[in-house]
Amino acid sequence: MTPVPLPLEAPLIKVVFADDEELVRSGLRTMISVAPDIELVGEAADGRTAVEAARRLHPDVALLDIKMRAPDDGIRALRAIQTLPEPPAVAMLTTFDVDEYVSLALRFGANGFLLKDIEPAALVRAIRDLARGGAVLDPSVAARMVNAHRDEQRAAAPARKLLASLSDREREVVTLIGKGLSNAEIGGTLHLSEATVKGYVSAVLSKIGAANRVQAALLAYRGGLVD
Repeated sequence: MTPVPLPLEAPLIKVVFADDEELVRSGLRTMISVAPDIELVGEAADGRTAVEAARRLHPDVALLDIKMRAPDDGIRALRAIQTLPEPPAVAMLTTFDVDEYVSLALRFGANGFLLKDIEPAALVRAIRDLARGGAVLDPSVAARMVNAHRDEQRAAAPARKLLASLSDREREVVTLIGKGLSNAEIGGTLHLSEATVKGYVSAVLSKIGAANRVQAALLAYRGGLVD
């Protein structure tokens, strides 16, 4: 497997992951091993063990299977981890199946949703983005989450109303968030400094009442900014 380039002066990122399938855990180990700035400090096969690992090892990022030995095991682990004094950024590992557990994870503060068949380089980028305080949302997952709620057409009108309250630049920023870009990538696209982008992101989240970038990304999908 080709090593993933190391960002200049990148701090070591500590990661814990949990999945009840050994094959998935093995794949995650292999993918993470290619990044010299990422250290796998713990893994688990169930939510309880994942919470204990997060409490004991103080990771920067936790990757949790949304469904483990019990259907809501990943959700319970997410909620417990969020109560820790300094919780890590948490991304949920899921398949193409979008159900009520994805919506619950979003409600309970998940910082991202990643497909289990994610490419190694994309996983490494996602971990780095999460460690920097960003959020990650696989476009396929986002589209299916929106489609799962298409029977609630009422959701589109409020989304468009919220997006209309943003400036042109802020709409550009939230569109790029919806496309999964990090602050650095948004800055490169819009020719802005990363600090300026952070300011825009904070303003956008405040104006639309979003708790995190994942919720902002979903709003961009619901409001039609992202196909």
